[in-house]
Amino acid sequence: MTEFSPLQAEIQKLIKSSGPMPVWRYMELCLAHPEHGYYVSRDPLGREGDFTTAPEVSQMFGELLGLWTASVWKAIGSPPSLRLVELGPGRGTMMADALRAVRVLPPLYESLQVHLVEINPVLREKQRAMLSGVRNITWHDNIDDVPEGPAVILANEYFDVLPIHQVVKRETGWHERVVNLDDNGKLVFGASDEPMPRFEVLLPPLVRAAPVGAVFEWRPDTEMMKIAARVRHQDGAALIIDYGHLRSDAGDTFQAIARHSFADPLKNPGQADVTAHVDFQALARAAEDVGARVHGPVTQGEFLKRLGVETRAVTLMGKTTPEVSAEISAALKRLTDSGRGGMGSMFKVLAVTEPNLTMVAGLSDEPPARGDETA
Repeated sequence: MTEFSPLQAEIQKLIKSSGPMPVWRYMELCLAHPEHGYYVSRDPLGREGDFTTAPEVSQMFGELLGLWTASVWKAIGSPPSLRLVELGPGRGTMMADALRAVRVLPPLYESLQVHLVEINPVLREKQRAMLSGVRNITWHDNIDDVPEGPAVILANEYFDVLPIHQVVKRETGWHERVVNLDDNGKLVFGASDEPMPRFEVLLPPLVRAAPVGAVFEWRPDTEMMKIAARVRHQDGAALIIDYGHLRSDAGDTFQAIARHSFADPLKNPGQADVTAHVDFQALARAAEDVGARVHGPVTQGEFLKRLGVETRAVTLMGKTTPEVSAEISAALKRLTDSGRGGMGSMFKVLAVTEPNLTMVAGLSDEPPARGDETA
């Protein structure tokens, strides 16, 4: 991160000419500005980047998602052609690990068409290198371009970067939260002068009762409904893994991450990852509104354990040195634990399927999958 952000100067000009900017528009520019957006110009992952995702922590994560894909394929009747779609695939690590696991089922592996939805040209090149031996692989700018047909859609840390709307509760009602300039030209949060008409009637009761000064945030249902409608009408399932909360509630979760630490989201826009927690109750409601079936959510730790991650870890540790075994043990702890540094309870898992699919591995009360099926 540098002291000067070219996007900051552009945002300041926009605010001066057009007035205060809604938070959703600010977030959209920070992440997807065609020239200075965070996700269009860099590799943000890993030790040298700004954050680390679960697939980068351990191969076990992607492998178990590969086995989960296999369970869905069997549950929908083993179609001769299956689209395996990943939204925001990072460096391609998760897909590479998932495909390695899927090789234990040659009929499934042969049926796969891999589709990666990615707008970042830097990451696309890294995905090409990571998946260089994979046939039938295509890149897209959005999910609308993925061909029709049965699909398994994987979205790990995808929804958290979709722009959020925020409102602030005042005595006069709920006012849209905006980004404005102070007297020195510095970016600051503010609120629109007029309340949003009849906004309160749309809110969950828990949010309606929030005190003055509370912030409520939401994402449009468009992306979730698009995904749910696809699996509802064309068969298959979508798996959403992200950090967030189980029920809709008030709270400001808009944040920035740079160099693995929290940063001011209004400082140096375009040079830090800006995100907000995912509202899983809202995702489930949107999916059910288009007639899809929802499974979960459960915590990531519970999901991975049900899929057999502990068995898989023991299998891997039995084949390697004590030093590498210790790394595998630490990775297992990070993926499943709820304590400091653990992803187990902060991250939630939700599956969306066509309505007749009543059981989904890791999200139903069926016996856990075996984590030793991958060589």
